[in-house]
Amino acid sequence: MAFIRRRRLEQELYSKERFSLLLLNLEEYYFEQHTANHIINKGCRDERKIRGSLKICSKSIIFEPDENIQPIIKIPLRDCISIKAPEDNEANNPFTRETSGGISVVCNQAFLIKERNIIAPYKTVRGTTEHLFQLDVAGKVGDVVQTLHQLYRASCLDKMGDQAAMITAILQSRLARTSFDKNRFQSISETLNMECKAEMVTPLVTNPGHVCVTDANLYFQPLNGYPKPVVQITLQNVRRIYKRRHGLMPLGLEVFCTENDLCSDIYLKFYSCQDRDELYFLIATYLENHITEHTAESYMLQWQRGHLSNYEYLLHLNNLADRSCNDLSQYPVFPWIIADYSSSVLDLTKPETFRDLSKPIGALNKERLDRLLTRYQEMPEPKFMYGSHYSSPGYVLFYLVRVAPEYMLCLQNGKFDHADRTFNSLAETWKNCLDGATDFKELIPEFYENDSSFLVNSLKLDLGKRQGGKTVEDVELPPWASGPDDFLQKSREALESQYVSEHLHEWIDIVFGYKQKGTEAVAAHNVFHPLTYEGGVDLNSIMDPNEKVALLTQILEFGQTPKQLFTVPHPQRILSKSSSRTSFHSISITESPVSLHEESFEDLTEESITLAWNNIAKLKLDEQYKIHKEAITGIAVTSNGSSVFTTSQDSTLKMFSKESKTLQRSVSFSNMALSSCLILPGDTTVISSSWDNHIYFYSIAFGRRQDILMGHDDAVSKICWRDGRLYSASWDSTVKVWHCVPGETLSNKKHHFELLAELEHDVSVNTIDLNAANTVLASGTKEGTISIWDVTTATMLHQLSCHSGTVFDAAFSPDSRHLLSAGEDCCFKVIDVQTGMLISSVTADEPQRCFKWDGNTILSGSQSGELLIWDLLGGKVTERIRGHTGGVMSMWMNEQCNSVITGGEDKQIIFWKLQY
Repeated sequence: MAFIRRRRLEQELYSKERFSLLLLNLEEYYFEQHTANHIINKGCRDERKIRGSLKICSKSIIFEPDENIQPIIKIPLRDCISIKAPEDNEANNPFTRETSGGISVVCNQAFLIKERNIIAPYKTVRGTTEHLFQLDVAGKVGDVVQTLHQLYRASCLDKMGDQAAMITAILQSRLARTSFDKNRFQSISETLNMECKAEMVTPLVTNPGHVCVTDANLYFQPLNGYPKPVVQITLQNVRRIYKRRHGLMPLGLEVFCTENDLCSDIYLKFYSCQDRDELYFLIATYLENHITEHTAESYMLQWQRGHLSNYEYLLHLNNLADRSCNDLSQYPVFPWIIADYSSSVLDLTKPETFRDLSKPIGALNKERLDRLLTRYQEMPEPKFMYGSHYSSPGYVLFYLVRVAPEYMLCLQNGKFDHADRTFNSLAETWKNCLDGATDFKELIPEFYENDSSFLVNSLKLDLGKRQGGKTVEDVELPPWASGPDDFLQKSREALESQYVSEHLHEWIDIVFGYKQKGTEAVAAHNVFHPLTYEGGVDLNSIMDPNEKVALLTQILEFGQTPKQLFTVPHPQRILSKSSSRTSFHSISITESPVSLHEESFEDLTEESITLAWNNIAKLKLDEQYKIHKEAITGIAVTSNGSSVFTTSQDSTLKMFSKESKTLQRSVSFSNMALSSCLILPGDTTVISSSWDNHIYFYSIAFGRRQDILMGHDDAVSKICWRDGRLYSASWDSTVKVWHCVPGETLSNKKHHFELLAELEHDVSVNTIDLNAANTVLASGTKEGTISIWDVTTATMLHQLSCHSGTVFDAAFSPDSRHLLSAGEDCCFKVIDVQTGMLISSVTADEPQRCFKWDGNTILSGSQSGELLIWDLLGGKVTERIRGHTGGVMSMWMNEQCNSVITGGEDKQIIFWKLQY
């Protein structure tokens, strides 16, 4: 549990200090500290000096005694009557020359905190009281009093905007008078790349200081030296870096030294977007060769194919949507999953056990929703359905109060919430989310992790008594949970269950996706206050500082909607074993529908294919032959593997015998280049497409041209054959579907061709592919467009501008869920077939002319002649294999995926074998 783990680490590091920035008010700064004595009952017999530290903050004076038994004293500056350093000649001077360095603070209200080091609501001391502090360094009294007078004047201003402006001016003046201490560099050989002012962000508070980045390290030096003089991060350890929206402004930057941790190593807020972007560029440039930047789409592909759990995927989406553990107004949001909190046994096979993930919390109860919709319809613009959000600082700390009580006290001005409004029971909280008029909160990641401490009052906090006198202790769990750890274990099982895997994409649509905004949000009953959305308000356009501060405070307390990551429906997860061989490793024996003793031939073939792709890097060059005079454009192999047919730009179709290693036939149909070829079932006929607009049928048995189809008005670029149908793509901007009835060869009768469909494009079509069921066709054009068609109705399902330049090759994954394309722009693109969403993009050093893939791994032929093996999910090349001396123009792979033939611009065919 990242938040709790980070809090514990801080407590271990600074266990001797009771002071923390959480003792400050929201938007308050801690400037400096001075060792001092707090003098009680000055001049009396029982005069006492309490040793400690005097903290000067932008809105308060805080004295932290060294002895834990004594309370920390917090004096709000706005409640001060006088602040002065009495002169020696004053009659009522409580200090003498022997005890100079004194400061007198007279106030009408003060707070006592952590008395006996117990975390509890602050005690308020009202009435006029004088506090006498004696600094160890008497010479600093004048500066301290002057600073306090300045801050006191700011606190007494009527309007919050004016207060904020004056405090900001004081802060910036202090920052301008200081700079990063270069003596803090780890090495004298480090080169300074950039230095600027910034604030380190932690939950509810920020700490101003100086940021410095060198060629080896990132440093932050707090202005106040708290909690330590310098925070240092080695750039070599950085794994992820994200730009953040903080306080509705693009000023944040978060740095992670881990791959999957929820909490970052440092979160910085800059004073200008330019500084933020410059530092991001410096770090990102350093990391360029070390890490791969992931997008929402690349994570989606990993999740779909079972390489990420539901929990991991939600973590990554939260991260990409500006959700951070360091910003409670944008804390990671997770869904309620379980709807049953009364049964003695949790049955994860029953759909009614689960919450409806297709609806927001506010729409789960129809009666409540009807009332909200009536109000919504009567409301003037801007309209919203819900008066509160599903994630806010208050809701986060509602769940975490037992492990983060100081955060709750900071948020609520030194008080815990009323006992009856505290997180008392899972069942009660769920019921209130269903029925409450203003309660629409979702959950936080901690409910699906392995640290149950937030459910237990191990700190023995006094959280009050409920109506009826019951003391608030541990969270009451549902009957099906034997304890807190068991509750979390079952919650994790529910999150990873089949039902949730089948429906999680629906919740993602609502929170991160296309149902977050606009008409789809209205239809999904998912409309919150306009100010909660990114771009809902432009703070820079608000000139009145008071209005700006009030608006910002309102938004930060209310909560913010995540950054929208998807604008089209999110694809569903691939679940069944038969759906994808790439997720084969994630299926356990107990989950498999086939027992070990009942494996079918298909199962064994599946395993051999998986084995082949797992070892595809062991592909070795077996034989190579130069059989054409120009580049080879197509390869087809007979079912027994003995004969290889190739087409070339030299206009010939050639037949090569694998057994005798000789060229057996060479046929020319015209003087124009041939573009592709295929062998019909039965190995009796080869079909070739030509740049002369025709398609040629060649009889293998009789060694002659059997038929010709004059079906296009420009070059035919690619042909496919499935179940008696021929699919032809052409530069005349069409793809045509033909029904072919074979002729009787002996009687010299011709084929009969019937045009079934014509799929019209705007530009020349360069490549096509069909899915396994022969129901969906994908086409790629010379201008980079990918179109996905329903062949049964001849209608276009999706069209995307994927590439800049020609699409060289396109192919469906074995499970037909995804389409991969390679283009002239050196990019691979992955499209989810169901939704038409572009879900991944990988850039190569050069164009990849052709490829084969299994859904995870790509074997591609490059422009330079190498074969490249790609980890698509990682977005990187894992192996380079030398092959042709020119571009690899065509590729054939057998059904077992252990034998490959490539044809190149160097006029050669190369036979490759997989050697385990």
